[in-house]
Amino acid sequence: QVQLVESGGGLVQAGGSLRLSCAASGRTFSSYVMGWFRQAPGKEREFVAGISWSGGSTSYRDSVKGRFTISRDNAKNTVYLQMNSLKPEDTAVYYCAADSSKRGWGARSLSIYEYDYWGQGTQVTVSS
Repeated sequence: QVQLVESGGGLVQAGGSLRLSCAASGRTFSSYVMGWFRQAPGKEREFVAGISWSGGSTSYRDSVKGRFTISRDNAKNTVYLQMNSLKPEDTAVYYCAADSSKRGWGARSLSIYEYDYWGQGTQVTVSS
């Protein structure tokens, strides 16, 4: 069983920055592909960023490329999402997710269906 706890959300003005953290339980965190997703009111949950178990591979949705950075610290069982130059359209609940299947990183890692553990979410609100 894996538990994921997000933190770092909040209210920020457009152009500002936030860093989200996701702390994971379990001794095999370093073998998980990790992802960040978001869901705005009335919209489907969407992929934001993903990272391989080693951190050597990452992927981002086009609208956040150059502004967001995903990283992980396997010694601390934590994955991060640094968000810069925030825009009102980034407003959403952000979820951390883990793929514990050990299938490894690939194009499928952008799919919500590849992740079997989810955090409770943290609200990010960007005011204009």
